[in-house]
Amino acid sequence: MSFGSIQVAGMEFRKYFGKLRRLLGYCPQFDDALIDMLTVEEHLYYYARLKSVPAYLREAVVDRILKELNLLSHKYKTSQTLSGGNKRKLSVAIALLGNPPIVLLDEPSAGMDPKARRFLWSVVS
Repeated sequence: MSFGSIQVAGMEFRKYFGKLRRLLGYCPQFDDALIDMLTVEEHLYYYARLKSVPAYLREAVVDRILKELNLLSHKYKTSQTLSGGNKRKLSVAIALLGNPPIVLLDEPSAGMDPKARRFLWSVVS
């Protein structure tokens, strides 16, 4: 399959990848995008920069997503120390950074207890 022929939002994927990256949020089925030694906050700043969130907005964007996903108390914890449910919430937070119009979620609540699952789905909806 050639990525050159795939279109997203009317733009050719290969040609406009830089612009499309800002329009897409992706939460993989597994937490492979998390880096063990980075804190929750560092992850969010890192991905905010990758998604081209302007520097002057990053602090507000990161603080808002930490509060929305109830990750504030885990802000300074490394991802390797998080529970499975909090890793999933961090992955969803990364996908939602910058408020992208297209968000792809691959089983974002897998492995969560019922209470955490209801909370996550309320955030997503």
